[in-house]
Amino acid sequence: MSEKTVLSIETLTRLTEEIFRKAGVSPLQSAAVARVIVAGERDACKSHGVYRIEGCLRTLKAGKVEPLAVPELIDDGSGVIRVDAKGAFSPAAFELGAPVLAARARELGVAALVINSCLHFSALWPEIEVLTGHGLAAMAMCPSYSAVAPSGGTTALLGTNPFAFGWPRKDTTPYVFDFATSVAARGEIELHRRAGKSLPEGWAVDADGKPTTDPEAALQGALLPFGAHKGSSISTMIELLAAVMIGDLTSPEALDYLGSMSLLPHHGELILAFSPERFAAGRTDPFARAEVLFEAISGQGARLPSQRRFAARKTAEANGITLTAEEMEMLERLRAGGLDAVT
Repeated sequence: MSEKTVLSIETLTRLTEEIFRKAGVSPLQSAAVARVIVAGERDACKSHGVYRIEGCLRTLKAGKVEPLAVPELIDDGSGVIRVDAKGAFSPAAFELGAPVLAARARELGVAALVINSCLHFSALWPEIEVLTGHGLAAMAMCPSYSAVAPSGGTTALLGTNPFAFGWPRKDTTPYVFDFATSVAARGEIELHRRAGKSLPEGWAVDADGKPTTDPEAALQGALLPFGAHKGSSISTMIELLAAVMIGDLTSPEALDYLGSMSLLPHHGELILAFSPERFAAGRTDPFARAEVLFEAISGQGARLPSQRRFAARKTAEANGITLTAEEMEMLERLRAGGLDAVT
């Protein structure tokens, strides 16, 4: 099956939203989830695109996500804003809290958004780009479930624990990076397994703690942190800040709650927003100085992070999103069958 189908961003969004509503997810939750999934597909981030739909529905079918939950904003006027997602997917909770976070960061110079009791299944750059769109610098992080062995260890303990950062730029796309603190995201391992491809060396260990390039063995064993002790330390920091500190589940606790890594992780998320103007306090123009740095990087022939993603977005906005026959078959199967189509 080599045929390709091209859908507009709007058409794929409607189709994705329809799939979730067919599965019993509320219009509020379905729309927010669809926007994030289609953004991944639009930006050629295949591991966070339509591939994620089946995992969302599998978790719903297992009773580990609340399909009708309405997130609750808790704001005491301080620099810490909270949203209780009430066990639902995270996008609707973020969309509720983001405007308050942006306004508070502009007011105070820095503010934090805590999302509790959510299922975060996507990349972090969608959240980051909302905040850079408000002229704010931002960081986001969340735990996962135990899938990564700490540096020097042999057993899964930490999550893939992604971390993202963004800096706003005038008249161009923001500076954004978003990466798992593991060598690769777990979704990348799954994509290698589905494609029958071996993993690069140094990505994972098997259930006995031995190095492996077999994606199936890696999924039964543990991924490894990037940069050895450096990635391991950053991952541990995320467990402390985005789980322990905000009163939510750590990666081992999330795995205990789920009982399986075939379901989406249940935990919290921490997003920080900064006003560059407030921090600079008139001493300099922070945006102009940042451009000097970016130009120096590009001047050496280096590529700024996310540039390929932004290029893919521009192409998709002009020409639509290309899906394989297998992807279209999956979408149609899920639209027709709802939760009954999920194993």
